[in-house]
Amino acid sequence: MVRIALDAMGGDFAPKQVVIGAVEAATEMSDAKVLLVGQMSAIQAELEVLPKELKARAQSAIEKGSLEIIHAPEVAEMDESAAKTILRKPDCSINVAMRLVKEGRADAFVSAGNSGAVAASAMFTLKRIDGVHRPAIAMIIPTKVPGKPLVLLDSGANCDCKPEWLVQWAIMGSVYSQQVFNQKEPVVGLMSIGEEECKGNQLVHDTYPMLKEAKSINFRGNMEGHDVCEGTVDVAVCDGFVGNVILKSVESVAKAIGSWLKKEITATPFRKILALLLKPAFKALKRQMDPEMYGGAPLLGVNGTVIITHGNSSHKGIYHAVRAGVAAATNDVSGLIKKSIAEYADGAETSK
Repeated sequence: MVRIALDAMGGDFAPKQVVIGAVEAATEMSDAKVLLVGQMSAIQAELEVLPKELKARAQSAIEKGSLEIIHAPEVAEMDESAAKTILRKPDCSINVAMRLVKEGRADAFVSAGNSGAVAASAMFTLKRIDGVHRPAIAMIIPTKVPGKPLVLLDSGANCDCKPEWLVQWAIMGSVYSQQVFNQKEPVVGLMSIGEEECKGNQLVHDTYPMLKEAKSINFRGNMEGHDVCEGTVDVAVCDGFVGNVILKSVESVAKAIGSWLKKEITATPFRKILALLLKPAFKALKRQMDPEMYGGAPLLGVNGTVIITHGNSSHKGIYHAVRAGVAAATNDVSGLIKKSIAEYADGAETSK
């Protein structure tokens, strides 16, 4: 049974959507126990107003022990600085849940809350894996190939980067892609403005030969923006500034396409009829494009499993974030990253 410390107070729709997602995860996943961390009164109030069927499931889960409430009196607000959260609110839900992981009372941490605070708490509480220069937030982006998402890192935690950081992120992203998405030999691409080795800024020029020489990385070479959703690359590495721009651009385009499609298919009575006939196809398309299906972004490079999901996550997003936490913890992603980083460091030292 994998124990997930879930931040009940994190997110734009917390605690309501988090509580619903927690109940669904605790009652539908036979291999998960959800530790719902937050203000006891707020969590219990949400449990009381659940629909009858879901309320019964929640009560059953609590009685069976697959759902447990752990009180955390303080709340980390979405607009607070990371330092304020960590130093001035030691008993906020993020810090309390993170300590559960450190103490071995939980196997993974999941939150839709302040991502900066989550990252800071993880660094302060769990610490970096030995040898890791900088942990990275790895966003999961759907591609044209079903079941083959792109792991993009860094996506915002580190803006000014060094080549050796990107090499480590390629290693960490490959481990995650392999263990969570079952990609046997994940293909790694380096984000640039052209496929040619001579293209890109100084960071790309300096990183390219290091990735090429790393024996543990299945490096394809440079990749461009149009490769992001093609499904030909499993892991993309770049600095956090570029990664965040890519992420927000992809999200924006996806929303725009949905808006345009809805407008056009309802423009005439004939199109509305066709839309009804194509409704199953539209649902399948929406599901494939939905980033919530992949369970949020893992923070890779710390001693433990940490999943940061989108701030506006619905209960569905929370459910899949818990699932991602279960998968990462079960497959010991953190432990395998530690091993891979050590092996790379040993190889680099031997080659000198």
